[in-house]
Amino acid sequence: MKTLSLGLRVTLLTITTSITAVTAVLLIAYNGVVQDFENVLTQRQLLETESAARMVDQELQIRLDALHAFSEFLTDGDRLLPTLRISELLGRQDRLNAYFRAGLLVFDENGVAIAENLFVPNRLGTSYADRPHFRESIGSRRPVVSRPIIGRTTGLPLLSFLAPIESDEGDLLGLAGGVINLAASGVIPETLEEEEDVIFKILDTSHFTQVDSLRPGTPMPDLPPPGEDAIIDAALSGVSTGIVEDATGKRWVYATKHLDRVGWLFLRAEPYDRVTGPARASFSSFLQLSVLVILVISILAWIAAKTATVSLETMSLRIRDMIQKTSGHRRLPPKGPPETRNLALAFNQLMEERESLDEMKDQFVSTVSHELRTPLTSINGSLKLLSAGAAGTLPEKAQEMLTIALRNSDQLQHLISDLLDFNKALVGKLSVYPCTIDMHEALSQAVDGNRGMAHSYGVECSYNVAPHAAKVWADEQRLRQVLDNFLSNAIKFSPEGSTVNVVGEATNYDMIRITVSDQGNGVPESFLPRLFDRFSQADSVSRHSRSGTGLGLAICRELAELMEGEVGYYYRAGAHFWIELPCPSSNTEVLHENT
Repeated sequence: MKTLSLGLRVTLLTITTSITAVTAVLLIAYNGVVQDFENVLTQRQLLETESAARMVDQELQIRLDALHAFSEFLTDGDRLLPTLRISELLGRQDRLNAYFRAGLLVFDENGVAIAENLFVPNRLGTSYADRPHFRESIGSRRPVVSRPIIGRTTGLPLLSFLAPIESDEGDLLGLAGGVINLAASGVIPETLEEEEDVIFKILDTSHFTQVDSLRPGTPMPDLPPPGEDAIIDAALSGVSTGIVEDATGKRWVYATKHLDRVGWLFLRAEPYDRVTGPARASFSSFLQLSVLVILVISILAWIAAKTATVSLETMSLRIRDMIQKTSGHRRLPPKGPPETRNLALAFNQLMEERESLDEMKDQFVSTVSHELRTPLTSINGSLKLLSAGAAGTLPEKAQEMLTIALRNSDQLQHLISDLLDFNKALVGKLSVYPCTIDMHEALSQAVDGNRGMAHSYGVECSYNVAPHAAKVWADEQRLRQVLDNFLSNAIKFSPEGSTVNVVGEATNYDMIRITVSDQGNGVPESFLPRLFDRFSQADSVSRHSRSGTGLGLAICRELAELMEGEVGYYYRAGAHFWIELPCPSSNTEVLHENT
């Protein structure tokens, strides 16, 4: 690998990454596709079982409603009709006879059969009041359907329907009943017959019998014993959906739906192969497409890498042509592929030139600042004396010109002071003398000192100190210098009529944070990485002057570090510049006193 060119390395890395990523995606995609098809098949089983349960429930409700309607004709409003009249009515109910092929009956208020449309030996005169559905209907006065029962006189698997017969005053006069033989009931629709390779069963959870397997003249078939049929065992476990493996090792996706009215459990299952088959087909198509994509990516990666390395080589040669000599100690090791070695050599030359230029610039700034300071101090003092009337009263026009000259002189003196301070910071000669400072006094002086400037810009200034931030450990003069810089910037960049706030508060790690916030547009995001660099100024357009050296924030950062703190910025409905300084403590004070 060490002898390979950068372009070939990039190509191999891209191909390896692509293959790894596609392999991972293939595995995840296949599992996802299988899961999706599994969910779809499970949902289909649920829908089918719910549809079957709904169809059976509708059939039961139709019969119950018809029986309830018939019960209203068995009373004259005060008492039950005579038995002969009831028998005559039973013989005319063709529709009810079709619904209840095992017989229609009428019972008295004690549950004793008094009339029937089909003769069954020993049924009339028999009391059925001990049956649970009789007790439920008599107690609730509502139509009910029994759970599957064995006929007391017929011995057949039956469903019994009851509807109370009531007088106009609501007294129970008797019960209208209908019976269906589950082996030939017509309740279970023919459309529920088993499809090819699909299991559909209706299980009676009360008697553990299989309702859909009933045949005329045969007893109710019992369910297989536990462990014999894994699908039925899973259905009776109470888990409504899932995947189960039968005795032959074949997997099934099943779903169940319980019909509480009669205690039946509807079970439907389909082979799990109906999940994996479509999933494998989808995976095969996706695999072929992925191989094609990897091939295309490999070709494009090789082309892109080749193009990039050619451009890199050309750029390094141009840099070498621009810079003729090499000297200095900041160098990149010329190792690696040819492109990288060439770039390292060119970069070393560029860094040497840059360091030389920086040194020359710092020397020039220092020399010019010192040379300008003495005559500028004299000029500024003379202008202040003239403004104070030392040479007598000046004409109004001359006074205006003097005011302009004095303001420009102050600004020039401020710029030169910034240059000198930063130059001192670079050579390590900028000193600070920290002590315990009262926050209220420091913020009040800073705000009051800048009110005149704020007034000229149409801006208000205010300050607030939190209860736990009354003291701070800092150099009073240098802290004022930082706050003046923050305040002047905030005032300049605030919209007219807005307010600049200064807030002092304690942080949760033994520091005091002072935040100067305005309501302006803040610093452009593209400029944030260079915000506290020297000679940096964001481009902006404003009705106010933005002149300056670009050193103010850089000096603030240097001063904060000298005072064992830091500065920062964030935007939240306006620009927020902050400085964090230590809380005063006995250890800190002793340390600085000893120093």
